[in-house]
Amino acid sequence: MQVLAPGRLLIAAGLILLCAFAVSRHKFIQLVRRTRWIMLSLLLIYAYSTPGQTVSAEFGMFGPTREGLADGVLQLTRLLAALAGLAILLDRLHRQQLVAGLYTLLAPLQWLGLSRERFAVRLALTLHYTEAAMLRETHDWQDALRSLFEPHGEATRYMELPLYRFGIGDVLLLSFALLLFLGALR
Repeated sequence: MQVLAPGRLLIAAGLILLCAFAVSRHKFIQLVRRTRWIMLSLLLIYAYSTPGQTVSAEFGMFGPTREGLADGVLQLTRLLAALAGLAILLDRLHRQQLVAGLYTLLAPLQWLGLSRERFAVRLALTLHYTEAAMLRETHDWQDALRSLFEPHGEATRYMELPLYRFGIGDVLLLSFALLLFLGALR
């Protein structure tokens, strides 16, 4: 999304948002609600820190700029498209399937001497503890912070990853995605 021109970005983001609403509307709305303050902050930072022509002469040099608002909206569009794709993934895949898929896709890291097993375990633990923290009832943000530092008392856990082989459908889908990416670069 980062390399797409604004016109192509709007088309791609629109298609992804449409798919997210059709396939996993509830998860997408949940993700947007959780990131609404980040999105508002992003828009304000761009609007007030990007040099350009101010939107209103009443504010003078302390007002938001048109260029900043345009850049902020583009970044919000990219963020919404990423959240839409994430919503589809989180809604359609079980946590184990998501980690196993990333484990498979990260196979080339072994050529660089990096451990994809460590990445998979850390991701699985992060997802587990994030989910556990979200399910805990806390009354305010201070209780939530205190609960992060409390011992959890969990026993040793084992994790199994179902490993899947690449099929012809996977190869075709990755090839199609690569073609789309290369076409977007032109």
